[in-house]
Amino acid sequence: MPESAATRRPRALVALVAVLVAAFGICMVTGWGGATVSSAVSGAGTVAMTVAAGIACLVRARGCRGRDRTVWAVLAAGCFVYTFGESAWASIETIHGREVPFPGLPDAGYLGMVPLAALALLLVPTPRQPAPQRLRTVVDAAMIASSLLLISWLLVLDPMLDEGAAGLTRAVSLGYPLSGVVLVTVVLHTLAVLRRDNPHAGALTVVGVGMVVLGVSDSAYAYISVHHSYTSGGLLDTGWFVAFALVLLAARHPAKAVAVVDGPAEPRAFALLVPYVPILLAVICSVTFSAVTGHTDAFHATCRAVLILLVVSRQLLTLLENRHLTRGLEARVAERTAELQARELRFRALVQQSSESVAIADADSTLRYQSDSVERVFGWPARMLLGHRLVEITGRRAGPRIAAAIDAVLAGPERVTVLEVPLRHQDGQVRLAEMTITNLLDDPAVGGLVLNTRDVHDAKELQERLMHEAYHDGLTGLPSRALFRERLVEAVEGTGTDDVAILFLDLDGFKEVNDSLGHAAGDLLLCQVAERLQAAVREGDTVARFGGDEFGVIVESLAARADAEAVAGRIAAALEAPFRVGERELPVAASIGLACAADAEDVDQLQRNADLAMYRAKSGGGNGLAAYDPAMLSGLVRRLELEADLRTALAREELVLHYQPTVDLRTGEITGFEALVRWHHPTRGMISPLDFIGAAEATGLIVPLGRWVLREACRQAVAWGAGSTRPLKMAVNVSVRQFEHGDLAATVAEVVAETGMPVGQLCLEMTESVLLTDTEENLAQLQRLKALGVTLAMDDFGTGYSSLAYLRRFPMDTLKIDRSFVDRLGGDREDEALVRTIVRLGQSLGMTTVAEGIEDSEQLAVLQELRCDYAQGFYLSRPLPADEAGRVLVEGFAAKMH
Repeated sequence: MPESAATRRPRALVALVAVLVAAFGICMVTGWGGATVSSAVSGAGTVAMTVAAGIACLVRARGCRGRDRTVWAVLAAGCFVYTFGESAWASIETIHGREVPFPGLPDAGYLGMVPLAALALLLVPTPRQPAPQRLRTVVDAAMIASSLLLISWLLVLDPMLDEGAAGLTRAVSLGYPLSGVVLVTVVLHTLAVLRRDNPHAGALTVVGVGMVVLGVSDSAYAYISVHHSYTSGGLLDTGWFVAFALVLLAARHPAKAVAVVDGPAEPRAFALLVPYVPILLAVICSVTFSAVTGHTDAFHATCRAVLILLVVSRQLLTLLENRHLTRGLEARVAERTAELQARELRFRALVQQSSESVAIADADSTLRYQSDSVERVFGWPARMLLGHRLVEITGRRAGPRIAAAIDAVLAGPERVTVLEVPLRHQDGQVRLAEMTITNLLDDPAVGGLVLNTRDVHDAKELQERLMHEAYHDGLTGLPSRALFRERLVEAVEGTGTDDVAILFLDLDGFKEVNDSLGHAAGDLLLCQVAERLQAAVREGDTVARFGGDEFGVIVESLAARADAEAVAGRIAAALEAPFRVGERELPVAASIGLACAADAEDVDQLQRNADLAMYRAKSGGGNGLAAYDPAMLSGLVRRLELEADLRTALAREELVLHYQPTVDLRTGEITGFEALVRWHHPTRGMISPLDFIGAAEATGLIVPLGRWVLREACRQAVAWGAGSTRPLKMAVNVSVRQFEHGDLAATVAEVVAETGMPVGQLCLEMTESVLLTDTEENLAQLQRLKALGVTLAMDDFGTGYSSLAYLRRFPMDTLKIDRSFVDRLGGDREDEALVRTIVRLGQSLGMTTVAEGIEDSEQLAVLQELRCDYAQGFYLSRPLPADEAGRVLVEGFAAKMH
């Protein structure tokens, strides 16, 4: 793999420096060019190397932060100070050709570099240490310094003192060996405490080696100066050159990206052994000196004594530190042990108090461990189960299944299987249990099969009960709509579309039973209907209750349509007999819709088809069967389109009112009008009310439609002069839906106030369905309307079976005789007698009577003879637009009344 540029650059620099050091050394050893040339080369080479090292340290400082930047900046300053000393030496000796004075300016530069280098190394960030370790580090530094001082005393210092030099000369002479002692001591101390995760550790180690070389060179210089005479340009100059070459390499050494470890650092073997190396050297020098000279001076003896004392102190500190570490280790071990014990106790408590039974078994299902929770869950004491094979004690039903599950998990380590098995409780009950078996035979901490068993019997029963409630009707116990659909899907997918038919049933008149007898009676009736339906269908047919009084039947056979028709016939026959509810006997019939799966693309469409057929049967008068025909769907689509168009018509004001006059049969005068809504569709033309009023009631649009009709009729009546020139009545039809949605009395009051309509000239017409639906609430609304002063009229009187029962209770003012009675006048005398009875009934109750649907003069004459009050019909006038009705109001019907 080719090396990157970042890797090649440091290696190239090392090679270059090595070449320079080698060339410099050869020149110094061989004395190339003579003493003068060698001295010049030595001075210039050392000056160049110190300058290069200083610049490299400055560059590195710019790339660092905090104390690291300070370390390299101070080291750079030391290099430049040494450059000053070396430059002064070279200038005096080489350029000026004079002997360098001692002491002189070069010595200031040489010795000035030492405190800066020592300061730089002492500023290197060191790890946090405990107090005993910090004290030991101080003792180690003292041992190193004392050893080096003893060595220097024996080799250099003592001979220098014997030379007799005094004053500044002696001080400077002693400064060189002492500076070497200081540098080496600081270097060894720094390297001993240097943290491994320091990104500059490698570079600082190289700096330390360079400073050791520098200190040794200075000490050698002092030794040579004492025992011989120093001449520049010799081998000794190579030591200083090498020292700064190492500083240059260190400054260019790349910083390593290492993870910083927080907290105190552990002592290293190197740090522990460093102090003993200089002590060993000091001992060797001391012994050799004593053997050669045969005497020991006071300083020599004192240094040895100090070293012995420091060694003993260090051993004591090491012992204290070891004791401290041992106590810390013991504390951590104790803490860890306590934590493990607490975890074990928690685990044991959780296992014993768990809602599950936890057991460990061998591969043959022999129980080796059983938690005490098994007694709480299944009633069996744990000690009774230990040593027994689970497949034998669980019985004939559960044992083989457990054995098969164990065989499955034995196929591989950490295999898991879950199964449900019946287990006998100690009280004799058989409970459904969920067992999880995990293969941990290869786990040294377990070495077995782990069985977690919990009682799920109650949960399963609850789940099944909830499922039954979700899929069955709570009142009759029949399948619900959801289960009906699921079984229908299964039938269609299993037998094919040609073999499935369904019936939808809706009870006729059930709402009246609820309204008149109460919901309890209605529920009892539904239960009896459900029983008869189940008895009427074939075995295998599904009977379901959808809600309310709606039921469904699924018929599966090869002749599904014919069999479904036969089932529908049996259902109709079963419902013929009255149902007994309390003390009453109630007749019930059903509207039945039939649809075949062969006529539908899916189950949803099949159910929709049956629903359409059922509503066709109900709209045909009920108590019958209607089979689905595609025309029903097109009719539904037309009805939906009609409903959508009707909403748009209300917004766009496409509706108009026509007005049919009401005539006084005694005078022939027009006393009022009945407002009838008409719809002029933009594409379909005029639409009959019979086509859209039903849709409006079914969708609730009758409420805003009725409000619009009421406002428009009142506005027109005021425009014709109602309340000013003549007492003109305006009749408006209201639907039962308007009673059910909101306060009709408040709506009427708002409209009459808005239009200025005299409330006494407004007549609200309603059919008897208003009187039969939600009786108490509607009665209250009628009373509020009556309190406003509105006239109330019962429309289509005589067509319902309960009208007479409500006449005295409800505050009605007018009876409108249905056109079906008026059509038969002039023929059968019995029909005439019926109309006479209605007229007299109205007179006896203080009500006016209005005859509807007069088609000829003969019907008009009979009604006049019977003394009916008012009349309407095509013979007098069809419903007319507002402008034509206004003209008729002026002209009257005098000619037609005689």
